[in-house]
Amino acid sequence: MAPDPMSLFVHLLVRPVLEDGARTLREYITVGVGELLQVVAVFGVAYVLAQLFVRLFGPRISAQFERPSLARVTIRGGTVAIYLIALFSVLRIYGFRLSQIALTVTVFTAVLGVVLAPIVGSFISGVFLLADQPYEIGDMIEIADTGQRGFVDDITLRYTKVFTLENTFVVVPNGTMRDRDIINYSAEDMRTRQSLDVVVTYEGDLDQAQELIESAARSVDGVIKGGPSIRIGPTGYPANPTCHITEYGDHGVHLTLRYWAEEPYKLAAIKSNVLSGVWERLADADVEIAYPHAHMIFDETSGELPVSMRSDNGDTQ
Repeated sequence: MAPDPMSLFVHLLVRPVLEDGARTLREYITVGVGELLQVVAVFGVAYVLAQLFVRLFGPRISAQFERPSLARVTIRGGTVAIYLIALFSVLRIYGFRLSQIALTVTVFTAVLGVVLAPIVGSFISGVFLLADQPYEIGDMIEIADTGQRGFVDDITLRYTKVFTLENTFVVVPNGTMRDRDIINYSAEDMRTRQSLDVVVTYEGDLDQAQELIESAARSVDGVIKGGPSIRIGPTGYPANPTCHITEYGDHGVHLTLRYWAEEPYKLAAIKSNVLSGVWERLADADVEIAYPHAHMIFDETSGELPVSMRSDNGDTQ
């Protein structure tokens, strides 16, 4: 019996093609699975090496740097370098040669430089922040334009993270952080000088008012009571609270109390306690806190003021 032409066609042409395709697919799957396993192994080794690097060299690096921010950046740089080496190894697994990798990285970097210019600027600003040392991890700072005050929790090449006194986090890009006025309360000396303005009447005992105000400040916990002068630059200032006359105002005599807080962490509470002490002491003394008031005086130089009175029945007098 003669073979069927269709069966002969399938046997001679289609079957070899199918067999070749199946063989190629098996080889591709085998190679793909093998490469995938190599990639997983490379990144697994990189992860283990990164963890070992942090555990073994992290304490040593921290001991070498006095500033925690530099230590953290160095440790992070080491872990990033390990993962970059792993990435290049993966590219080599998939057939990329070193020259191709270098060209790809160059082109990719150029594109990122145009598209991600603000982020690159933040990285550069982070380098300057680490070099200029305006603040350090653990310092209490205040962002002047927003009034936000808190502790520096972390400094990276891209941003600065501040843990505020309101129990919130503020993350500020370094590109904008360098353009702002930052008040550092704990960079050199934890002691902070504070001022308090009080206005008393002209009729009161001015010397007694100054003594009582100084005494109120000395009685508050957290205020330096006395001791050697505290130097600010080339000049020393009294450590004990002092009250001086600053101005003869329209409504009274302006007094300014200067006192030193031992730490900058509870300035609002200390100021409140000082104000309470001033109020209690002046209440029992021959001193009165002034407030704006005015007297209306009418005499022969004041001109005339027409006045009319209306009775209950509506008649005008």
